[in-house]
Amino acid sequence: MSQDDPRLAVSLCGIALRNPVLAASGTFGYGAEFERLLDLNELGGLVVKGLSREPMEGNPPPRVWEAQAGMLNSIGLQNIGVHAFVRDKLPRLAGFRTAVFANVFGYAAEDYAEVVRVLESAEGLAGYELNVSCPNTRHGGIYFSSDPALLGEVVEAVKRVARRPVIVKLSPNVAAIEPLARAAESSGADAISLVNTFVALALDARTRRPRLGAGFGGLSGPAIKPIALRMVYQAAQAVKIPVIGLGGIATGEDAAEFLVAGATAVEVGTATFWDPASPVRVARELGRFLRDEGIPNVRELVGTLQWPKPA
Repeated sequence: MSQDDPRLAVSLCGIALRNPVLAASGTFGYGAEFERLLDLNELGGLVVKGLSREPMEGNPPPRVWEAQAGMLNSIGLQNIGVHAFVRDKLPRLAGFRTAVFANVFGYAAEDYAEVVRVLESAEGLAGYELNVSCPNTRHGGIYFSSDPALLGEVVEAVKRVARRPVIVKLSPNVAAIEPLARAAESSGADAISLVNTFVALALDARTRRPRLGAGFGGLSGPAIKPIALRMVYQAAQAVKIPVIGLGGIATGEDAAEFLVAGATAVEVGTATFWDPASPVRVARELGRFLRDEGIPNVRELVGTLQWPKPA
């Protein structure tokens, strides 16, 4: 199948993507590490691992634990810092045709804004994805992702400096996703992505200790897909801006399900740990799904979920 199959082409926040499948942040490094394993130009896009104002060492090992139908991770947002990324990583990525998004995080609104300000001076990026699953140190550790007012504060701060589209990556660790989706939209977000990982715990009954060095970790992979689908549907019903769906996508039909639920595009993450080329494979399988179902364009799938009629 051609990497430029016109049936798969979509537009996300005004950015033309050859297909709606992106490699998710946190599972694809800085992108260029994967170029010997797959053709990055076949991706719809990629999101680099989270970037902070200064380098971070991350959490103590072990950092990853394989769970039933999924994976727990507690990397601790290890990264080289935004300045080193711009200097050492971004020039290589700029040579690919794939849309590159920078994932951004911080512990105060000004942290997010400063990282984006540095990235604004560089070429080669299509947009930003804000990881709001971080504690706000200015407000007693309340997570940006769980408070609509704090979430709005971050988005507004970034939008004041960003020329490129801003995507807000929402956490599933909330009572209801709709207020957070609406807060992101009303504060100026160009799109939202969801879901991030679920807070979880793996432990060893014999040693009576956690499996991960930091204790709790984030659960991802096929185990979370049904919950992610539900939240993507709820968020898509609540906002008018595009929604990017993620959470357990490993096949083209998985991707189709998220599009039916209301997503315009999807991200593939945990699947890359056992199949590094999975984002490209998922896109090809999605193309075959369209062919088999007689669907002329992937956009015709978006938001087509039909609920059963009441008895």
